[in-house]
Amino acid sequence: MKKIIAIAALAIVGYSANAQNASSTASQTVNLSLSNAIELTFTGSGTATGAAVTLNFTTVNDYANGVQSSAQQLKVRSNKAYGVTIKTNNASFTYSGTTTPAPVMPVSNVLFAKVSANATGGTIAGTFSGYTSLTNSAANMLSNCTYGGNQLFSVMYEATPGFAYPAGTYTVDVVYTATQL
Repeated sequence: MKKIIAIAALAIVGYSANAQNASSTASQTVNLSLSNAIELTFTGSGTATGAAVTLNFTTVNDYANGVQSSAQQLKVRSNKAYGVTIKTNNASFTYSGTTTPAPVMPVSNVLFAKVSANATGGTIAGTFSGYTSLTNSAANMLSNCTYGGNQLFSVMYEATPGFAYPAGTYTVDVVYTATQL
């Protein structure tokens, strides 16, 4: 038995507590390839198409004084500063009713818009802090807005067609465009 113990002791003597552990490293480069990104949506629908806004003219005072909408909120998500323009898709409303020939109501000086709330970090452009006439030409509404993922603003409409047009439904699309600077 003494021989076996001596061999075991010899094996322990051959081990060195100062031996270094082996190691190896590897590295890899990760690139983030970002592109410019911007999105404009209506908060009510969560899409680029907002719900229809109907301005009802039911009294003589409505025709004399105009009718205002409730606030329509929009959200911009952008990784760069941006501006917002507003325009209509046509110079005149499209008429739906019984009068023939169909009356032609211009948008200009009938449909107005204003920025009623602005949390974009930008400034309200031109006269859009009050009601401003819309046309089918783009007008700057907000300028130098800051980037972010939840930049909100609200718009209200006012219509003042007066007494010159017969009963019916007059329709036009309002188009908002957010453009990075």
